[in-house]
Amino acid sequence: MTLTEFKRSTSRLRPPSGLPIPLLGLWYAAKGKWDKAHVTVQNDSSAEAAWVHAHLHKQEGDLSNARYWYARSPRNTFDLPLETEWKEIAQSI
Repeated sequence: MTLTEFKRSTSRLRPPSGLPIPLLGLWYAAKGKWDKAHVTVQNDSSAEAAWVHAHLHKQEGDLSNARYWYARSPRNTFDLPLETEWKEIAQSI
């Protein structure tokens, strides 16, 4: 699935089947379902899920918690705008 297709899928009611957990979390985040996105990624121990987890806490404004999760992620993109980072995460996964 391309980034464009993934982004387009967020206009649907349900996520595409078979998404990896980090992408599923991003999908819910794009839908404005922060709690669902957070629950989706919080128990996944992958570095990609940590990156999404960090992104969510940055979005929430909990920067100390975001820093904790960025330290466990593959990239530390704390200074990127949220939308730019969302695209970067989606594209890298």
